[in-house]
Amino acid sequence: MRRIGILIAAGGLLLATAACGGGASGNGSGGAGGTPKAQSLSVGFVAEPANLDFTSTEGAAIPQALLVNVYEGLVKLGQDGQIVPLLAEKWDVSDDRRTYTFTLRKNVTFTNGAPFTADDVVFSLDRVKSDWKLKIKSQLDVIDKVAKKDDSTAVVTLEQPSNGFLYSMATRLGAMFSRTGVSDLANKPVGTGPYVLGSWRRGDSIQLNANPSYWGTKPPLTAITLKYFKDATAMNNALLTGGIDVISSVQAPESLQQFADPNRFETIEGTTNGEVVLSMNNGRPPFDDKKVRQAVRHAIDHKALLDTAWAGRGQLIGSMVPPTDPWYEDRTGDYPYDPAKAKELLGGKTYDVKMRIPNLPYAVNSAQVVKSQLAQVGITAEIEPLEFPARWLDQVFTKGDYDLSLINHVEPRDMGIFADKSYYFRYDNPEFGKLLAAADAGTEQEQAGNLKQAAKLLSDDAAADWLFLFPNLIVAKKGVTGLPKNAIAESFDFTALAKQ
Repeated sequence: MRRIGILIAAGGLLLATAACGGGASGNGSGGAGGTPKAQSLSVGFVAEPANLDFTSTEGAAIPQALLVNVYEGLVKLGQDGQIVPLLAEKWDVSDDRRTYTFTLRKNVTFTNGAPFTADDVVFSLDRVKSDWKLKIKSQLDVIDKVAKKDDSTAVVTLEQPSNGFLYSMATRLGAMFSRTGVSDLANKPVGTGPYVLGSWRRGDSIQLNANPSYWGTKPPLTAITLKYFKDATAMNNALLTGGIDVISSVQAPESLQQFADPNRFETIEGTTNGEVVLSMNNGRPPFDDKKVRQAVRHAIDHKALLDTAWAGRGQLIGSMVPPTDPWYEDRTGDYPYDPAKAKELLGGKTYDVKMRIPNLPYAVNSAQVVKSQLAQVGITAEIEPLEFPARWLDQVFTKGDYDLSLINHVEPRDMGIFADKSYYFRYDNPEFGKLLAAADAGTEQEQAGNLKQAAKLLSDDAAADWLFLFPNLIVAKKGVTGLPKNAIAESFDFTALAKQ
């Protein structure tokens, strides 16, 4: 029996348990913590959740607000991508890598008063298969069964070894739900986390209040307000005038000079998992033709696009793998900017296509550059901004009614979405799926090798075009602490945020 996941010593806990947006949470200590000071903080965001149920509604906005803050899993991702304990204080893995035995923390309760036990682990993981509506739920299809050994011990048996299982458990898929708390997930989340839903003013803000019965270290702030803006200028002005304390993700990088005064503001720049993808509908003309897709990739000057659309902030990657993943390879040289080559691949043909994009600043800015560059090789793209999330999710993501689109895919280690031919890319290559399966079941070395091959295959097929890796750009009032450098998980972890 191999034992991993033992609770890290206190000296290393702060770094190890810091997740996206979190800094040093200290949640892993399990201590009661002191009484927090009566302080609140307001954080600006651009994409408001359509509802609060991330088991049935796609998009990143819901787990961004609720995961780790309201809902917790058995494990979570640290700032460095390491998987660390949360509701499970440790876990054992059998020698054949098929059985995970989780030892749960004691004296944990949900916000509806129900105790958290192994029964809730069984309920939550079984529910992924039976009730969840999201395509990503297939990541846990590898689970054969979940069983309760006793109130504090849950056993998960896999159908075969899986390198991705525990990582998936650190995402929204691993969130623990109360057996008596799922009747109205869209409006009334019930979790074990350090915050509870206080109020939701639709179209304006969500307030989270500190959970007085939280099992771990109490958060420094008694309330967090998530303030939503449709306009980057309005969000910037709100910080400048004191309406908010933090811009969670800068939506107009060229405006950073407004916050240059170190006596008033602090700017943090790091990396994310967010691949800004130019999606091409592989399932219908003209992008069912590989040569047309390849022409698009050659037609785009990615450095010029990044400089123009996002003030040069971010990183060129050329694939669906960020540099923080062990199998990353720089694939930016696969399709160098070459309009003549693009025209050659098009064979003298011209095309009129519809580019349906979310009405978010990075997408609108990038789409304008893409349109201009494609026009140079004979592809005329009509840009149609769609309200995000509702209309974009309906028209593009769900119905696949588009030719080109553009979206920031922020979920960690999400290359596997290309293995689903019904996913909105409509990409269909069985060899890609075989590489993913071999990667998941193999050794760590085999995993890295197969995933590098899979990323190369996606690139060779021009399944999409990867414009750039979205940066983590945060601006805050001076004196706000606990802000993250990197955003590599689904959540914006508020548990370490504080005011000096």
